[in-house]
Amino acid sequence: MRYADAAAVAAGFRTLTEEEQARADALLEEAAVLIDAVAADAKEDAKRVVSCRMVRRVLGDGTGGDMPLYPMGASQGSATALGYSQSWTMSGGTSGELYISRTERRLLGAGNRIWAHSPLEAMT
Repeated sequence: MRYADAAAVAAGFRTLTEEEQARADALLEEAAVLIDAVAADAKEDAKRVVSCRMVRRVLGDGTGGDMPLYPMGASQGSATALGYSQSWTMSGGTSGELYISRTERRLLGAGNRIWAHSPLEAMT
């Protein structure tokens, strides 16, 4: 089950190659499983938007290579030329990883909830 397709991922993002379209379809299947584990009762529109955002992060900006100039999802970055140093701080996961960000959790209705359940409550 998927909540979006490769065309939805490409819409408003960039043109996907045939290889990326096939990869996007496979990633959308995985994204649906992750979304359902977090918020199975979320609205379909929210699930579609979150699915597309998750897959776009994995596909990157399309500049070529396995790692773009700076990773999508990076909140801070640093680079030096002759010292060959480069570092990035990721905001929610790592580059290339399929994850649900904090904002997307809120969109799905699964934000910062505190919840507890006592099995003894059913006995009273």
